[in-house]
Amino acid sequence: MGSLFRSEEMTLAQLFLQSEAAYACVSELGELGLVQFRDLNPDVNAFQRKFVNEVRRCDEMERKLRFLEKEIKKAGIPIVDTGENPDAPPPREMIDLEATFEKLENEMKEVNTNQEALKRNFLELTELKHILRKTQSFFEEETARVEDTQSLIHAEHLPDTQPMRLGSVDKSLLLILFPSTLISCDFSLISKQM
Repeated sequence: MGSLFRSEEMTLAQLFLQSEAAYACVSELGELGLVQFRDLNPDVNAFQRKFVNEVRRCDEMERKLRFLEKEIKKAGIPIVDTGENPDAPPPREMIDLEATFEKLENEMKEVNTNQEALKRNFLELTELKHILRKTQSFFEEETARVEDTQSLIHAEHLPDTQPMRLGSVDKSLLLILFPSTLISCDFSLISKQM
């Protein structure tokens, strides 16, 4: 029995496995958690090893899972942590998992793109709504002012003997600037002699 400061007794063993059975055997040994592997080819570059493509695929799947986890946390969805590590999937299941992760990542990216477009459209429409409200209130005030001016012109308490000429504003141009359209309105107050 090992103490707190010393590791348990270990035995050095060398295993010869067929390449077809290597994945399943190493997976089972790894699940036990009682084996430590030694690299017998330390001088070989990582890119020259036989399993480098599998490691890259696993790294890519891990990246996709981290992306999905980040999006889930950003959405405020709780993730249940069971505290146990799942068994290593067989190679055929790895292909299915890879395809599933790819599909989920593409769908999530598409959802994010659509959400950004919807937010942008919402902000543009809100801006246009406020511009239209301000424009409507301006025209209502202008209409009221024109009606007041016309009521003064048609007032009957003016004497008939003196002709009166009200000042006129000819061709005052009102420009209302929209984000993509320029609208011009021509208001003319007509002078009238009484």
